[in-house]
Amino acid sequence: MPKMKTHSSAKKRFKVTGSGKIKRFQAGKRHLLRKRSKKAKLRLTGSTIMACKGDAKRIKALLCI
Repeated sequence: MPKMKTHSSAKKRFKVTGSGKIKRFQAGKRHLLRKRSKKAKLRLTGSTIMACKGDAKRIKALLCI
């Protein structure tokens, strides 16, 4: 049986922390930002840990972990 290939878009969008959690970036910071307040835009900067365990499990499968 051949090796499993990592999903290319998933490997660009997600990272795995040392404890095995999935880290992702916040969505909604690309365009149409003039209507958002400064506070709302600042909240979207940086990364966060995925809250939904089901989604994290699916991402781990795409990353072949």
